[in-house]
Amino acid sequence: MELRIREGRAVLAGPGGERAREVDPHSLAIGSDLAQALHEWARVASAVGGSGTEAASVVSQRGRQLAQRVAATMGTSVRFVDPVSGDGVIIDPPAPAPRSELARRLFGTPDPAGEPTPWLTGLTVSAFAAAVVVVAMLALANTLARETNGWLALLASAVVTAGITPSLWLARRVPIVRWASFGAAAGIVIAWIGVLIVVF
Repeated sequence: MELRIREGRAVLAGPGGERAREVDPHSLAIGSDLAQALHEWARVASAVGGSGTEAASVVSQRGRQLAQRVAATMGTSVRFVDPVSGDGVIIDPPAPAPRSELARRLFGTPDPAGEPTPWLTGLTVSAFAAAVVVVAMLALANTLARETNGWLALLASAVVTAGITPSLWLARRVPIVRWASFGAAAGIVIAWIGVLIVVF
């Protein structure tokens, strides 16, 4: 894939320039913000023109950065044609961080490149979700064991666990919601210890 400027617009073409398509988020797997940034860069590059100026070097540097974003977003190598010098350079997508097969199956694909994992915020959300689940399950089990029967409390806790488990399993891959999912799962495990104490 080749990133170049044609008539003041950013285009992506196949090898050798064939099948050139204007950058469009509806037909290419890139976001609208990246498409807009590419077209703005193409307009500025067309206006700046020849080499030798400081603005031309800024245009070249910005084009290379955008080509790196395109390569990372589309997961393929991009040949960047510098509009100032006319030179082409191949930009490869960033290599994904190594991840064990078990972690990939449990937690899904890694975070997008360059995005740090929000450990402090995520663990705070997880702790809050765990506390809510523990309090809710223990309140249910305690009330049912006191008012009716311990076996009914055990059965109700099993039904709640079976009902929430599929949702937690699916939510483990959603970038923001997964923190609450992890906390709720830990809360269920902790709550079961309390449920068994209450029932027996």
